[in-house]
Amino acid sequence: MSDAPNGEDAARLRADRSAAYQRLLRRPDDPDRPAFLELFFDLVYVFALTQLTHLLIKKLNWQGAFEAAVLLLALWWIWVLTAWLTDQFDPQHPAVQWHVVVVMLGILLMAILVPEAFGEHGLYFAVLYVAINFGRGVFIRLAARGTDLTRRVLRTAFWFTLSTLLWIPGALVEGWARAVLWLLALSVDYVSAALRWPTPRLGRAPLWELDISEAHLAERYRQVFIIALGEIVLIMGLTFSDTGPSNFTPARTAVLVLSFASAALIWRLYIYRAGAQLASAIRVSPNPHRLSQSASYLHTVMVAGIILTAVGFTLIIENPTEQPPVAWIAGITGGPALFLAGRTGFEYLVYGQVTAPRLLGIAALGILSAFVVHLPPEVTSGAATLVLAAVAVAETARHRRHPRSPTPPATSGQRYTR
Repeated sequence: MSDAPNGEDAARLRADRSAAYQRLLRRPDDPDRPAFLELFFDLVYVFALTQLTHLLIKKLNWQGAFEAAVLLLALWWIWVLTAWLTDQFDPQHPAVQWHVVVVMLGILLMAILVPEAFGEHGLYFAVLYVAINFGRGVFIRLAARGTDLTRRVLRTAFWFTLSTLLWIPGALVEGWARAVLWLLALSVDYVSAALRWPTPRLGRAPLWELDISEAHLAERYRQVFIIALGEIVLIMGLTFSDTGPSNFTPARTAVLVLSFASAALIWRLYIYRAGAQLASAIRVSPNPHRLSQSASYLHTVMVAGIILTAVGFTLIIENPTEQPPVAWIAGITGGPALFLAGRTGFEYLVYGQVTAPRLLGIAALGILSAFVVHLPPEVTSGAATLVLAAVAVAETARHRRHPRSPTPPATSGQRYTR
């Protein structure tokens, strides 16, 4: 006698699985604010960003910058996919909580490996990245078995398999070869997600499968941005205290004040209008998923700018009277400029247009870069802070004269509504 379930039993099994899956999902009436689990998850990124900052300080050259960018993209992509997962699945459910905690442990281990990710521990870093991504697929597969969402697992598994074919061989080579192979692997991950994981026979993921909670995701982006800003505060505080009481000089104190002022201005420039209205922009966008993805990419640029800014201020606090070498330009003016570039793209994403103050700020920082090696470090850092202040004042004045509402640029694809 066959043990296969009859038609009625099979239907009941599918119904039970569907009910179990529904219990894992966020409900429409769930609060949009992130859960404590998500805040806890973000804490591991404080350490990860600190590790990246220290890596750049020790290796502030083109190769070091390239390697740090690759590692940031890897760590950031896991954050993005975890944020999307907790946007769809209920973070109050024990199964979801355990999955996120395990991912958090993986991120912690990856962050520990950052200093030697391009050295002898490259294989460990790559295996952790691959394991976290496939583990997410296993979790969704078990949670969604018997539902149409299993197709999503197959799509992402197809593309993660392709990127794994670059991650693991990349870990077996050294230097620039590893960096290039890993960047290609990350390109597969980022681009396939942007195209909604087009897969042979399965096609692209439908928009209903990628439905998002606008307010929840916008708040998650704001929170992780604050975590990144905390990196400036943390690194400058630790650096200043490490210099010892005997080195409590006026020059160091001035740079510390400028560092804090820059962090406050970056916060102001981010949150003023566009940062606060991201949820509204996603809500009125013809393609919310595409806009949310673009927001994640632009936040990567802004976070990279914050890391470079932290590097610049760390070097100046440690050496306030030393004539800055050319490499310091990356931190002193390059960091704020990179942040403004990402913030300019973010403004376009929310309002469909770009205003002059931020572009002028980037140009001013570019001009200032030519003088970094000829002026005392506290002077150039002060000038960079003044540029950020001028942009903030100009943007505030402009908005008061011409207030705007979110008007995202038109994107392809039809809108899916709940």
